[in-house]
Amino acid sequence: MKPAGKILLVSDVNLEPFARLLTNDEVEPQRSQKTEPRLEARVADFGRLHPTLLSGANPDGCELALIWSHPENAVPEFRKVLEFLPADHERILAETREFAGAIARYASGFKAVFALPWIVPAASRALGLLNFRKDEGLSYLLARMNLELADRLSGHANVHVLDSPAWFARIGEKAHSPKLWYLSKTPYSSDLFREAAAEVRAAVRALEGGARKLVVVDLDDTLWGGVVGDIGWQALRLGGHDYLGEAYVDFQLALKNLKNRGILLAVVSKNEEAVALEAMRMHPEMVLRPEDFAAWRINWQDKARNIADLAADLNLGLQSVVFIDENPVERSRVREALPEVFVPEWPQEATRFKSALSALDCFDSATLTDEDRKRHELYAKEKNRETLRAEIGSMDEWIKNLGMTVTVERLSSANLQRAAQLLNKTNQMNLSTRRMTDAELMKWADHPNRAFWTFRVCDKFGDSGLTGLLSLEWDTAGNEARNEAEIRDYVLSCRVMGRRVEESLLYVAVRFASGLRARGGKLGRIVARHVPTAKNKPCLEFFKASGFQGDAAGTAFSWDLERPYPKPDGLTIAVSE
Repeated sequence: MKPAGKILLVSDVNLEPFARLLTNDEVEPQRSQKTEPRLEARVADFGRLHPTLLSGANPDGCELALIWSHPENAVPEFRKVLEFLPADHERILAETREFAGAIARYASGFKAVFALPWIVPAASRALGLLNFRKDEGLSYLLARMNLELADRLSGHANVHVLDSPAWFARIGEKAHSPKLWYLSKTPYSSDLFREAAAEVRAAVRALEGGARKLVVVDLDDTLWGGVVGDIGWQALRLGGHDYLGEAYVDFQLALKNLKNRGILLAVVSKNEEAVALEAMRMHPEMVLRPEDFAAWRINWQDKARNIADLAADLNLGLQSVVFIDENPVERSRVREALPEVFVPEWPQEATRFKSALSALDCFDSATLTDEDRKRHELYAKEKNRETLRAEIGSMDEWIKNLGMTVTVERLSSANLQRAAQLLNKTNQMNLSTRRMTDAELMKWADHPNRAFWTFRVCDKFGDSGLTGLLSLEWDTAGNEARNEAEIRDYVLSCRVMGRRVEESLLYVAVRFASGLRARGGKLGRIVARHVPTAKNKPCLEFFKASGFQGDAAGTAFSWDLERPYPKPDGLTIAVSE
């Protein structure tokens, strides 16, 4: 597998073993999705923490960096605390701020930088009872230092503070290796490094927009205890004064927590639909009701086929799906038939379901927006639109009846976070699938010969949110000689595909480029170049049918600016200049 990127490890200790694990080690299937993304790790000279940060050195041209330091080396005044000598706490916090500033400046040369908080040194009781005393407590002071570090770095969009203390907590006393420290100045065990490698991969995957969006669960012995078709919903083990019943309720609560942060839920189960839905509606201990699920397939058909059909109906790729089932045979079938679906190993004991779900890192995201939290609501409204579509046969009548308004706005600080998220997460209707951080996107758009718009779609059923992106570039290097404007980004969420919003983006692009031409520009045409990936074929198919003229290779499409692009019928386009 080709590495997804190069990462530079900057530390005050020897991280060569970690670099090897990060590059080559397999991730346990219980907690992550195979080994993606694959990274190529390089190690800066250890022991030169401050000189490396201050020099800005990146000799291997790495896109990513990880800063793994120890508090006594990053903050010299803190060493006195470890030696039980009088220390100036204000100076410690000032040096912490200086260290954060050095990381922020160093990060300017990278796409993303990960910084790790500090932990209490291994096997150190320090002052024991006094560790959290305000005046002299080591744990208290480290907590203040970590908060200062996080606060100072939070304003830098490409710097991310990882929750490394949780890694040490999960590994426990096996995290440290005194023998390795004395042998090679490597203080940590392979267990800790393996945990760290999985977490760093999860962080990179989140930055690349690879978070899973849909959890598909089984029902019998997964969402509740027992086979509802055999024993009836009244006899299911769910809640009550029953340790297993309580475990199933807690698992449902954990799933609902995922829903609250924007992960869709669905059901695929071999059952009679009427019987299963009755249980979901009637059982008094059910946490998740039918309305909590974006879709379901409850029948006696193959689960792999049902998952594929369900994902297609939700306009989601299989790479967005997680399937949870207590039955190892069903898990094996789905893994084999649908390799893009993530099927974690699942415990047999229901008391471990909640912790197994909480350990999955495939839902990590670089941002959490209001639209993420409303995702289930948006899909529920989509069901209403599809119901209307079934009732009204004509596409024209359906579009007209929806009463859609497409609101077009320039990229700004107000919509930047959601725009970057959409750019990095969207795969199917994405012209180039280029990925940029918030800062990179704003820097690219802040150019006199570039324009970047966001598109928000709403109709009588509600607001679908910011669901489209369009960028245009003209009279820059390479374009001026061809007298053309180029569509660099054409991105549309699957939620609004097939409603003529696609044509709205092109209408705005041609209208703007024609305005430049009318004001004395040399532009003769507007062009879009499709960069093929494994997932963006729908975008290519749209451009083939868009009215734009395709080239011989079928990957570049152009429009003569002497002709206006037809405005889509049945919707209102409101452009905010």
